[in-house]
Amino acid sequence: MTSFKSKIFNFLIRNGHLLRGQLRKEVFDMNTSIHMFRERCEKGASKYAKIPKNVEIKPQVIDGINAEWLIPAGASTEKVILYVHGGGYVSGSCSDHRGFVSKFAQNTGVTNLTFEYRLAPENPFPAAIDDSVAVYQCLLKTGYKPDNIVIVGESAGGGLTLALLLALKEQKIQLPKAAVAISPWTDLTCSSESYRTKNKVSPAPLNSWYVFSKHYIGNGNAENPLVSPLFGNLMGLPPILINSGVDDELFDDGEKFYQKAKAAGVDVTFRAGVGMVHCYPLLAPMFPEATEAMDEIVDFIKLHLGKL
Repeated sequence: MTSFKSKIFNFLIRNGHLLRGQLRKEVFDMNTSIHMFRERCEKGASKYAKIPKNVEIKPQVIDGINAEWLIPAGASTEKVILYVHGGGYVSGSCSDHRGFVSKFAQNTGVTNLTFEYRLAPENPFPAAIDDSVAVYQCLLKTGYKPDNIVIVGESAGGGLTLALLLALKEQKIQLPKAAVAISPWTDLTCSSESYRTKNKVSPAPLNSWYVFSKHYIGNGNAENPLVSPLFGNLMGLPPILINSGVDDELFDDGEKFYQKAKAAGVDVTFRAGVGMVHCYPLLAPMFPEATEAMDEIVDFIKLHLGKL
């Protein structure tokens, strides 16, 4: 039974177009301005940009990639969360995720590192995965041990988190201790049923995932495991926690990846948020279900980093 509070928040999120004075949901196509979409994301994120007082922000450029350390007071200098932002591979930055990630750092008590991988359509695949591998390798070169690293990502960043695991395995780079994927985008063929059945109850503009996919893939193959990790060989991956809102186009992506990972012998946990929208754990503590989901994610990370 979903809480009354969550029903209110989910209704407002699903019907954001009404709050903007639009009777119908926006429809995306290949002519939709990605620049304007990015501006909207930055503006929307500013509502959640309050940084906890006990979290220090330190910018850094890593191999030409803008990055940002979010360091909670008393955090260990040996443990780190590599946070991979979402945004459909076409948007997202350190600044538009700073509010969420700083609270995440505070809740876990672990330093987080975010970074701005190159975005499509200007920089299609493999730019994002190449940048992610480069930042991970930088962590290793600066002394972080793989057993003290957890990778976390949401939405496209959740899919990129899982693709990063496959890329590291392919390149024979030691894998991190664990990973968390929140509403991960694992199949850029966008062929699952939930893309057709859930769009009307999700906050995403109609057809947006198809548009983002085409921008990111470019001339590549949507079934390349480093594009769509659902198609990869998942054997040997570290423990993974996946959380997906049931009322989300990407729900099937998370569930199918879980099923395939479990069949491959991976220590994987899947949480389905009944009545919940895209990436709802990031809305904690606005309603109980978001808080419960975030608490589980925090406990998972603390367990694997030896903080419980």
